[in-house]
Amino acid sequence: MNFDEQLRHLIVEALQEDIGDGDHSTLSSIAATEKGKAVLKIKQDGILAGLAVAQKIFLFKEPTAVFVPYKKDGEAMYFGEKAFEVEALVHTILQCERLVLNCMQRMSGIATLTKQYTDKLVGYKTKLLDTRKTTPNFRLLEKEAVRIAGGVNHRFGLYDMIMLKDNHIDYCGGIEKAIEKAWRYVQENKPELKIEVETRSIADVEKVLAVGRNKVTRVMLDNFNPADVAHAVSLIGEIFETEASGGINLQNIEDYAKAGVDYVSVGALIHQAKSLDLSLKAVIVK
Repeated sequence: MNFDEQLRHLIVEALQEDIGDGDHSTLSSIAATEKGKAVLKIKQDGILAGLAVAQKIFLFKEPTAVFVPYKKDGEAMYFGEKAFEVEALVHTILQCERLVLNCMQRMSGIATLTKQYTDKLVGYKTKLLDTRKTTPNFRLLEKEAVRIAGGVNHRFGLYDMIMLKDNHIDYCGGIEKAIEKAWRYVQENKPELKIEVETRSIADVEKVLAVGRNKVTRVMLDNFNPADVAHAVSLIGEIFETEASGGINLQNIEDYAKAGVDYVSVGALIHQAKSLDLSLKAVIVK
């Protein structure tokens, strides 16, 4: 499925989860034909993300709803600003309210943290990657928030890249065996898959160099300090892409960039992000 198809699936499931057999609060107090207007108010500074998603949620529920954006995804947002206004049936507004807020608050928190990391990488070739350390069934939008703020999406799941991590290597009986088996699998089943190999030492890097040429695309340098990353990068040269992972934070990310690595992956972009404060308020015209 492409992004829009996955998003539609997410919206359907999320609305069903929330509405169930009926939004009885709204059904009991608001006529089905009543129309209204609401505005998204920004209550905390940060980076806005999820506005386009909000629009798709409202239009999914009511295709004739009028959605007026005042800002764009990826822009800085400040307390007191308005992000958008929507005019629709009151039932639509109230039934979509929590889903819209949950998505935008979470995505904006991730985008805000991601921007802090990407700002540290300005002037370096190193790019920032996310990971699979995501919320089940919400990965699509968490990774979209990273992309909006200038990060790069790593693999989306177990299906779109082969990554031979420590447990794969240990169960298989070593790096050399794991690479050879993965390479044969790719050739026989899915030639477009790229192979990444996790290494835990310079000795591991040397093993990948010995058997992985023209087979491996990227080498992960897991829990290497910046000095060891620089050493590994000098050994690898342009043979493989390089990725540093493990223990990378806002305080040391620039040291890894200085080491010349192609990518740094940071799980904290998503699992340590804090949702930002937004609210959807009814606009009452007197």
